[in-house]
Amino acid sequence: MVGAGIGLFELVDHTVLPGHQELIKLLGDCDVSVPPATFSPLGPTESGAFYSKTRNQTVGYTIAYPPDHGPGDRLPLIVVLHAFGANHTNALAGMSLPQALALHVNGQPLPPMAMVAADGGNGSWHAHPGDNPLGMVVSELLPMCWSKDLGVGPQRGGAMGLSMGGYGVLNLATHEPTLVSAVAAISPGAWMTYPEAHNANPEAFGSEAEFAANDIFTHAELLTGIPVHIESGTDDPFRPDVQALARVLPQGTVVVIRKGCHDGNFMRSAEPTALAFLGTHLTT
Repeated sequence: MVGAGIGLFELVDHTVLPGHQELIKLLGDCDVSVPPATFSPLGPTESGAFYSKTRNQTVGYTIAYPPDHGPGDRLPLIVVLHAFGANHTNALAGMSLPQALALHVNGQPLPPMAMVAADGGNGSWHAHPGDNPLGMVVSELLPMCWSKDLGVGPQRGGAMGLSMGGYGVLNLATHEPTLVSAVAAISPGAWMTYPEAHNANPEAFGSEAEFAANDIFTHAELLTGIPVHIESGTDDPFRPDVQALARVLPQGTVVVIRKGCHDGNFMRSAEPTALAFLGTHLTT
């Protein structure tokens, strides 16, 4: 499980004073209630690997099916982009992909959807010289899923991400708005400026031009018409950035700021709402 270590590099370096997280934890500001989860019997999964020409390396992936469904079924698809330090095996916080699809939200099972996750490395889900995880999703991972009848049809597919992956799904939607029907970003690790990003993580963007090409703030209007749900904690170091992003996102975007930190506990608490949001927009 991703757990409380999600985005640790981002937390330490994102202008957080030493000891700040320990202090707010002691004060109880990170205490978020996560109700016990109820699941239907899990659906099957398919895991494997392929050589990615866009990443220049072998990439692992997992496709998960909902309860009472399996390979060959035509289903809406959620692409899950993982956090910094994670991979396709632990792309969500506290749940596997098949568990997420079998989860009951507010006492009701989710509508049938499939999920896919793949290894994107730690490059913030955009193109770097010699490694393009965003291109891998668009030109390799999604076509593989389409060939399996997943994510095709009028709803196409949705995207969900945590921390670095939360930024990633927003970046994916601004680059490929015709491929994404709905987006759910939990604790997105988004920076407003290149100096801010470079000071926090020099490996995130190699240059100002690279940052500009993937700046979700200046490209926010490209999300017009795409349902977007964003959730962040009041003591998340990215919270000011999320609030700034909310001011430039198209009307109708749902942005929730509530008690919590940039940790696995908050992300676990936000996943049911995000899944229900995607289920509503991908199956109706």
